[in-house]
Amino acid sequence: MKSSVLTRYRVMAYATAVMLLVLCACMVAKYGFDKGADLTFVVSQIHGVLFMIYLVFAFDLSSKAKWPFGRMLWVMLSGTIPLAAFFVERRVRAEVEPLITEPRPAPARA
Repeated sequence: MKSSVLTRYRVMAYATAVMLLVLCACMVAKYGFDKGADLTFVVSQIHGVLFMIYLVFAFDLSSKAKWPFGRMLWVMLSGTIPLAAFFVERRVRAEVEPLITEPRPAPARA
């Protein structure tokens, strides 16, 4: 497996998790304080697009890592639970890094 598969997943996991936290803050402002309805709409749309991209990259990673369906589903659903994606991404990285088979460049000789 190439390291770019893991890198794409990690970038989208962080982006999705951060946008979900921003969306939660916007929802509190909208429904708790009756402020920021337009901002909440924009943030929800951005999060929705990022989440769809995250699902594609998580599926790609899980198929290349040959995970069972349950693990794949848990990784995909972690983008819907605030803060969960941060913890799941860390565990996924630890599991997938040994599977990366790219040759490392040899150190230069003097």
